[in-house]
Amino acid sequence: MIINLEHFIELVQREPWTKAGCTDEQFWERLAEWIEEHMVAGFLRHMTRQVDEIVEIDPDLSERQILRNATQYMVEFLNAHHASVRIYDPHTSQMLSFGSFPHEEETREKLIPLENSIAGEVVKTRSPYLVPDILDEERYHNKEVIYRKGVRSLIAVPFEIPRFFSSDRDLVGVIQIYFSERGRKFSSLEVDAAKLMAKRLSFVIARKKILSMQKAREKRKVIVQRIFRTMGTRGGIKMKEVFDSIIPELADIVDLQSCALFSVSKDQEKLILEASYPETTGHHATGNSFPISDEPAFGVLLNLSEYSGDSTYEIVTPFHILVLDPQKSDLISNKIKGFAANKNINSILYIPLSLEGETSHVMTFDALDQRKRYSDDEIDTFLFLGRELLKAKRMERLDDALHDFKNPAIATAGFARRLKKLLEQEDYESSREQIRRYADILLQETSRLQELALSIYQVGDEQILELTEVLRRRFEINREAIKEQLKQNVSLKEGPFDHNLKVKGYVMHLERVFDNLLNNATKAIPIRGGRLSVRTYRDGRWTCAEITNTGHISEDDRLRIMEGEGDGRGLYITHRIMKLLKGRIDIKSDKKTTTFVVRLPGVDDTE
Repeated sequence: MIINLEHFIELVQREPWTKAGCTDEQFWERLAEWIEEHMVAGFLRHMTRQVDEIVEIDPDLSERQILRNATQYMVEFLNAHHASVRIYDPHTSQMLSFGSFPHEEETREKLIPLENSIAGEVVKTRSPYLVPDILDEERYHNKEVIYRKGVRSLIAVPFEIPRFFSSDRDLVGVIQIYFSERGRKFSSLEVDAAKLMAKRLSFVIARKKILSMQKAREKRKVIVQRIFRTMGTRGGIKMKEVFDSIIPELADIVDLQSCALFSVSKDQEKLILEASYPETTGHHATGNSFPISDEPAFGVLLNLSEYSGDSTYEIVTPFHILVLDPQKSDLISNKIKGFAANKNINSILYIPLSLEGETSHVMTFDALDQRKRYSDDEIDTFLFLGRELLKAKRMERLDDALHDFKNPAIATAGFARRLKKLLEQEDYESSREQIRRYADILLQETSRLQELALSIYQVGDEQILELTEVLRRRFEINREAIKEQLKQNVSLKEGPFDHNLKVKGYVMHLERVFDNLLNNATKAIPIRGGRLSVRTYRDGRWTCAEITNTGHISEDDRLRIMEGEGDGRGLYITHRIMKLLKGRIDIKSDKKTTTFVVRLPGVDDTE
């Protein structure tokens, strides 16, 4: 009881005016005055202090910690055994476990149904629910709690936070306060006190929501500012720099271990890792691709497979999937379970990103903490981030395309001028073969310019490529670019070549790698002149292409370029593409020359 009647009677009997045994009107007046001064006033002070403690809970704490602190005050005030909180999740129509005092999350059911449960009944009626004896209560199914924790009765009271906007929904939950006594009779005073504290808790959560909305707006401003700042740099926008700049800003939303942006292939059979934070090898290596069928979570998210897992370990909604326990969820492959265990990842959030009504990308957020829920504001912030990253990705591709337009555009202009001169000759029949060759080159290069423009949206299809043939074509285009730029005293050497080197990839990717390396090698040749040479060969499982130019590179520059930190957009593009092709670049240098070695996995004729 909140007011101890036995103690109250003892205190009254100690008063001198009660010893005479007088029960006249004056006695009852004095009794009423005494109760008001010694009991009611004290109780109100105590009640006010407890309510103030709840109201003054720091709104910057996590929702789980706020609820835990509030339930602690309620348990202590009502002299209860313990208390727990459940929040209604409309996506799964279940009551989600969301904090307790004392902390006991490992022993509690993570989800219970809305229907035929005490918590569900409180949420539906928005009224308290009293259980004098848990053993006799049909709606309380897990009777093991009686023996495991020694509790036999409970009060369940609702709490809610009204929506702020018409597009929002009310947040509704229930606080269940447990007592050791069996057949307990709950006084109106106890129930009203629990309701009052629950309402004040709603105030704290509402204040946190307001602060969360303010933070979300600030986060969105920061995201936009960081992207625009990256756009303003000399080298143009680069996704790695965007990720490295923005993702740490999410630290106060989620304690991230890693974050990744995946693109979905047009046939919805494969995922390609477009960007990640931090950028690492293995699962989160940029350019890594894998079948969607290998990862059940992606299949469910993209509506390619039905969800049939245990909702104890994940929350599946049309808008996102939150895996509460990667080690126990059927939506997580053994490969990712190993990755999560190694990196101490305890929850994973999957968010689909749509373009023109079709899911084209997916973002994942790997958290160190075991999140049970993300608020609507947090999800909206992640969605905003995803949409801005897609814009940044498209702008990065535009920057890449504009950079790589130069060589084929210069060469095309040169071949067009030569073709025009041949056609202006009176007797151009003798030059028919040359005209046909120039026309073929013009067709190839203008088609390539068109593909470069389309690469802002897509990069074509993977195919088996002849490494030597692609290099020789790009070497010829670079030869024409050298002539058009009037670069003097550059001698060119081709070969030796291995004509049986096959690789798998996108032809535009391989062409862009060779164009950028040839262009950089040409620019690195000293003003007095020098040599530019190419050759191809096989080295074990690798198919190799070498591009050598006269000119020395310092060891510091060599190491920076090997790590993908070289100056200029061309090398940035080249390193990104090499990751997609699962290859690598080696650099050899002596006092007179520098050699770039492009190494790509070879494929057999049967592949």
